[in-house]
Amino acid sequence: MTTQSAAEMLGCSRPFLIRILEEGKIPFTKVGRHRRIKVEDVIQYKKQMKADQKTRLIEIMKGDEASGLYDS
Repeated sequence: MTTQSAAEMLGCSRPFLIRILEEGKIPFTKVGRHRRIKVEDVIQYKKQMKADQKTRLIEIMKGDEASGLYDS
């Protein structure tokens, strides 16, 4: 898949996606000057990103509960 379609799937800008690729967070191959990404890798990254967000949100909620800022 192209970087543009992968960025649309992830809901981010293409330059941000390029940064993610260059950091090695999603594997890709180069065909000439163009980057190509496997759909499976984009889906896997999206699942991992959502799981990380959920974990961080739970940690924030626990901290707020401990501080008395959040009623459960």
